[in-house]
Amino acid sequence: MTSVRVIVVNYNTAELARRCLGSVARELADVEWEGVVVDNASPNGGVATLEGIPHVRVVANQRNVGFGAAVNQGARGPWSVVRGPMPDTHGAGRAELLWILNPDCEVQSRAFAALVETLDAHPDCAIAAPRLLNADGTVQASARGEPNAWTGLFGRHSLLTKFFPSSAAARRNLPAQDLVNASVESAEVDWVMAAAMLIRRTAFDAVNGFDEGYFLYWEDADLCRRLRDRGWKTRYVPRAIVVHPGGASAATDSAFATREFHRSAYRYFATHVVASPWHPARWFAKLALTLRAWWRTR
Repeated sequence: MTSVRVIVVNYNTAELARRCLGSVARELADVEWEGVVVDNASPNGGVATLEGIPHVRVVANQRNVGFGAAVNQGARGPWSVVRGPMPDTHGAGRAELLWILNPDCEVQSRAFAALVETLDAHPDCAIAAPRLLNADGTVQASARGEPNAWTGLFGRHSLLTKFFPSSAAARRNLPAQDLVNASVESAEVDWVMAAAMLIRRTAFDAVNGFDEGYFLYWEDADLCRRLRDRGWKTRYVPRAIVVHPGGASAATDSAFATREFHRSAYRYFATHVVASPWHPARWFAKLALTLRAWWRTR
C-alpha cells in the first residue's frame, strides 16, 4: 500500500492549517500517512493551535527559514524543536510520496487517488498536481509554461494577460484552463505551483529537494526544471481538485512577499534562462524586476 507524508508550511495560518489537515484526514482515511507541519516562527503564536492533531507532528522553527527550506525540513529533518509525537503508522515514516499542501488548501474527495493513479500510469512522472480552484470556484492558473523573457508580460497577473487572455503567449504560460476544458485525464506541463503537489520521494531526494536560495516563490518552477533536466516529468491532473484561495501567508506581510517574488524571479532567470552574468539581458532583468517590485510596494 502507498504511504505518504503530508507537509504543510505554516506562517500565521494555524487555523487554516488545521482545516487543511482535516480535509487530508478525510481523504486519506484508508491510506498510510503522516503529517508534518513546519511552523516558520509565526509571530502570532499559532503553534499551540496546531498541537494535538492526529497523525501530525509540529516542527517549531525559531526563525523563518523560507518555504523551500521548510518543506525540505518536513521531508527529511532536522527537527530540533518538535511538538507532539510522530506516529509511524505501519511504516509511513518511510513514505514513498510527499504531498505538499499550502495551509489554505482544502482537499476534495478522490483528489489523492487521482494523483496516485497518474503517478502509477506514468513511471517517468515525478510530480502530479491537482486542479486548484479559487474561492469562487474558478480555475486557478496553477499549471504553467516554462518561464522566459515573455513571462513577465504574459504572466498570471500581468495587464497584457488580463486584456488578452486568449493570446498564444498567455495560453502558453497559463495552460490550466485549456486543459480543464479539454477534459484530459492528465497532461505534461513545464511546472506547477507548490501549493499542492504530490512528489515521488526518490525524485525529490535525487535533486536534493527545493533550492533553499529561493526564500519564497519560484522554488516550484526551479524544482520542476531540475527534475525535467534529469528526465522526470510533471503532470497536471484536472480531475483531482483542491480548493486554494491563495495568499493567506503572504497577506500578513504583502510588501515583503512582493519583494521576495521579484528577487526569486531574478534568481530563476539568472539560473535557467540567461546563465551568463555578463549578458545584457541579465542586467535588464535585474533593473526591470527591481523597479517592478518598488512600484508594487510603494
